[in-house]
Amino acid sequence: MADIELVFFCGCPHVDSARAYLREALNAVGRQDGWTEIDLDAPGVPDRVRDCPSPTVLVDGRDVEGPASGVGGRSCRMGGAPSVHTILRALEPVR
Repeated sequence: MADIELVFFCGCPHVDSARAYLREALNAVGRQDGWTEIDLDAPGVPDRVRDCPSPTVLVDGRDVEGPASGVGGRSCRMGGAPSVHTILRALEPVR
């Protein structure tokens, strides 16, 4: 089963949408488990996610929207939260 992570920072206007889309995608594939949340403002954030835009959904460590180009430091994801369709596409090969 795929490892799913939601990377975000507090105050991100799109994180609630990301959670809702994740729930919908997991329900669509019949998964009852959830995901791990990584708050970029928390102490001890892993280096591998420090430059992720908020919100980012990772499936087995890979951004469901592909690598973010030109992103460095704290930023919001252009276009908002990854869509249910995008998350489903990332989950498809690992169901």
